[in-house]
Amino acid sequence: MKYLPLNAGLFIQNRKRFIEKMDKGSIAIFNSNDEFPFNGDAIHRFKQNADLLWLTGVEQEDTMLVLFPDNPDPKYREVLVLVRPNELKEKWDGHRLSVNEATAISGIKSIVWLDVLEGVLQPWIHLANSIYLNTNENDRKANLIPVRDYRYAEMMKQRYPLHQYKRSAVILKQLRANKTALEVEVIQKAIDITETTFRRLLRFIKPGVMEYEIEAEIVHSFLSQRATGEAYGSIIASGDRARTLHYVENNQECKDGELILMDFGAAYGNYNADLTRTVPVNGKFTKRQKTVYNACLHLYYYAGSILKPGISIIDYTEKIGDEATVIFQNIGLLKKSDIKNEDSDNRAYRKYLYHGISHHLGIDVHDVGTRTEPIKAGMVFTIEPGIYIQEEQMGVRIENNFWITKNGNNDLMKNIPITVDDIESLMKKR
Repeated sequence: MKYLPLNAGLFIQNRKRFIEKMDKGSIAIFNSNDEFPFNGDAIHRFKQNADLLWLTGVEQEDTMLVLFPDNPDPKYREVLVLVRPNELKEKWDGHRLSVNEATAISGIKSIVWLDVLEGVLQPWIHLANSIYLNTNENDRKANLIPVRDYRYAEMMKQRYPLHQYKRSAVILKQLRANKTALEVEVIQKAIDITETTFRRLLRFIKPGVMEYEIEAEIVHSFLSQRATGEAYGSIIASGDRARTLHYVENNQECKDGELILMDFGAAYGNYNADLTRTVPVNGKFTKRQKTVYNACLHLYYYAGSILKPGISIIDYTEKIGDEATVIFQNIGLLKKSDIKNEDSDNRAYRKYLYHGISHHLGIDVHDVGTRTEPIKAGMVFTIEPGIYIQEEQMGVRIENNFWITKNGNNDLMKNIPITVDDIESLMKKR
């Protein structure tokens, strides 16, 4: 890993929170992700299962976690399962964790090698009444590949058909959505790296630069600050390409007079930042660009004023839609007739703002969490309104990350330049 070691207390606390939610007499088993083949004899870069990461901090493949709080032997109430270090494999693929290293990362003292797990797991299963198994229940995912979690669940049900089976995802969806202070410290580090990078970009961008050159500056800046890398593929969209929400080609020239929308964030310690800023390529907003940008900024501030405990994302999005309807009239995008004749299921403002305003953020960029239940203190959300105008070949989006507090929220990106004046002033210093 490139990042400095995290506080093992983060993962100790996460496991404690999960164990407190387990039924008495139950055991929970978590698996790492598969290693996925690439072309030829290559494999994709390994990405650990987010739930296993959240509970252990261990990034190594073929890792497992067994939680059995009612095990008669206290030594085996928390067990980390690792691949036994192998000299030949290490020659090819690099170092594998030792017992002491794994304990330092996770805070788990009992380490079992994967090649002997079967002999110790079966007696533990026989002592348990129910078994928690894990699945990736992110509402946005498509489950087309029979990944390890699902294969393992099928195998366990065949081997132990009379046990009760429970979904650990029900617990994890709740717990992972509510971040601890230790988690937010890591998110803040990812944000600080992202801030440094954005300020660097404001001095780098100018007419004639290529989108991929900006992307390269982002990756360079991230890695030089010990980030794992990009939280997601950076979106560097100049001109009309900014209306494409997930534009990733990043292969065009940034031209004088255009705006450039940049949606990027660093990953640090497997937690993520998610920033969007839209800036003028030449360092100076035109009058119309400033009008649209400030309208988007107004929606951003309005969203921040209502994103607090008690409101649901659905109700929050509806209120922002009401505000956008007014603002879009003010800047000449909507007429009264457009609003009078709008379809309630496809409101008029959606022509110019066609995505959600906020999503959970954490160990996944689109982190797990509810959309229908009231927002609670501890959750971390993005706020990211946008305005996309086909007729003017213009797209503007502004995005910061917020930690929900008891009475409101805390803007974790409050130090990152956001106003027209701040952006123009910093770009003058190129």
